[in-house]
Amino acid sequence: MARGGKAFKAVAKGMAVVASAAAVIERRRRAAMAADPHELAVPALAEGHGFAEGHVPAAAEAPSPVPVPRADPAPAPTGAAVAAPSGAPVPTTRAVPTAHAGLGREYHPGRPATPAEAVPWGLRVAAESTWRLLLLGAALYVVFYVVDMLRLVAFSVLASLLIAALLEPSVSWLRRHGAPRSLAAGGVFLSGLAGIGLVGWFVVWQVSTNLPDVTAQVKDGVNQLRDWLITGPLHLTQQQIKDFADQITKAITTNTDQLTSASITGAQIAVEVLTALLMTFFTTFFLLYDGERIWSWALRGLPRNSRFAMAGAGPKAWATLTAYVRGTVCVAFIDAVCIGIGIDLLGVPLAMPLAVIIFLGAFVPLVGALVTGTVAVLIALVTQNPWTALMVLVLLIAVMQVESHILQPLILGRAVRVHPLGVVLGVAAGGIVGGIGGAVVAVPLIAVTNTVVTHLRRRNEAGQAVFTALEAAREAAERTAAATPGPAAEPASAAPAAPAAE
Repeated sequence: MARGGKAFKAVAKGMAVVASAAAVIERRRRAAMAADPHELAVPALAEGHGFAEGHVPAAAEAPSPVPVPRADPAPAPTGAAVAAPSGAPVPTTRAVPTAHAGLGREYHPGRPATPAEAVPWGLRVAAESTWRLLLLGAALYVVFYVVDMLRLVAFSVLASLLIAALLEPSVSWLRRHGAPRSLAAGGVFLSGLAGIGLVGWFVVWQVSTNLPDVTAQVKDGVNQLRDWLITGPLHLTQQQIKDFADQITKAITTNTDQLTSASITGAQIAVEVLTALLMTFFTTFFLLYDGERIWSWALRGLPRNSRFAMAGAGPKAWATLTAYVRGTVCVAFIDAVCIGIGIDLLGVPLAMPLAVIIFLGAFVPLVGALVTGTVAVLIALVTQNPWTALMVLVLLIAVMQVESHILQPLILGRAVRVHPLGVVLGVAAGGIVGGIGGAVVAVPLIAVTNTVVTHLRRRNEAGQAVFTALEAAREAAERTAAATPGPAAEPASAAPAAPAAE
C-alpha cells in the first residue's frame, strides 16, 4: 500500500507539472498574438519543464503561470531561457516554421504548411497525370496536323515502306546469290510494277468485257424493284415513282455548279493521286537500293544516347513489318480466291473483278474484305434475287471467321502481336484520320510501334539487371576484402627480402 501511495503521488506531481506548463504556453501564445499578429510565435518549454534544474515541486506547491506583459511583444531568441523575477527560467518561444512565416494566420502543428499539402494525394496524382496527358494530346494533335498538311508525302512514304517490305526479301535473295545491288533492286522493282500493271489491266479487261451483260441485268433488277414497290407492301403508284425520279433529275440539273466544282475537285484529286504514285515509286526504289544507308542517316539525327537503343529496335521493327505485309498478302489472296469461287458458283456476274477488289480490300485486316465484299452482295441483289445476295453475305461472313480464327494466327503467328480489338479500333481511328490510306497503314503502324516499345522496355530491364548484378558483385568484393585479415599480405612483401639479407 505504501508503494502504491508513492506511485500515485508521483503521477499527481507529473500531471501538475504538465498542467502548469500548458497554462504558461497558452498565456504566452495569446500575449504574443495580441501584441503583433504578424509575428507568429509558438511558446516552447525550456529544459526542466519551466523549473530550475533538479527541482521537482510537490503537488501542493505547483507553480503558478508566469504572466507576460503585453507591452513587450518581442519574443525571446530561439532556445534561450528568460529569467523570471524569482530567478527560475520561464518558457521560451520558438520561431514559426519557414513555410508558415508571413501567412498571417495562427500556426497549428496539425495544419499543412501550404494549400497544396492540404490537397489529397490521389487528387494531386490525378491532376499531375491530367496535365501530362493534355500535353501529350497536344503533341499528337500537332503531329497529326502536320501529317494532314503533308498527307501526300506521308502516305507516299508509308506506302513505299509497305511495298519495300514486300519486295525486300527478293532483293536480299538476289544479292546473296551474287547479283549487284543496283541490278537486284532495279529488277525486283520493275517486276513489282509489272505485277501491279497486270492486275490493273486484268480488272479493266474483265469489267469492260462483262459490262454490257451487267448493265442489262441491272436494268432488269431496277424494273423488278419498281414492280415490287408497286405490288409489294408499300403499294406505291406509278405517279409517285415518276415524281421521285423527276425530283432526282431536278436535283441533278439544279446543282450544276456543285457538279462542276466536284469535277474540278476530281481533277485535282487525279493530279494528287498521280503525284503520290510517282513519289511512291521513286521512294520504293531507293528504299530497295539504299535502305541501310538511309537508316544509318536517320539514326544520326537522333540524340547520341538514343542511337544504340533505336539501332537495335530498327531491325526488329523492319522484321515485324515484313512479316505483316507478307502474311497479309497471303491471307488476302486466300480470301479473294475463296470468295471469288463462291460467288462464281452462285452465278453472280463479274466474279473475277470482284475477287480482285476483295483482294485489295483484304489489306485492311478483319473488316476490309467484308466491306469490299458488300459490292458483290449488291450486284447479286440487283442482278439475281435476294436469296442469292443472302448466300453471298453468308459466304463473306464465313470467310471472315476463317480468316480471323485460323488464317491470321497460323500465317502471321507471333510476328504481329496485336489484339483483334486493337486492330478494329486502329482501323477505325486510321479511317477517321486518313480515310482509306489511314485504315490501310493503321495496323502495321500499331504492330511496329508495339515491337519498338517492347524492345526498348526489355532493353531497359536488361540494363537494370546488369547494373544490379554489378552492384552486388562490388558489394561482395568489398565484404570479402574487409573480412580478409591484414597480416595475410605481409609474406608476399617479405618474400623478396630474403635474398637481399643473404
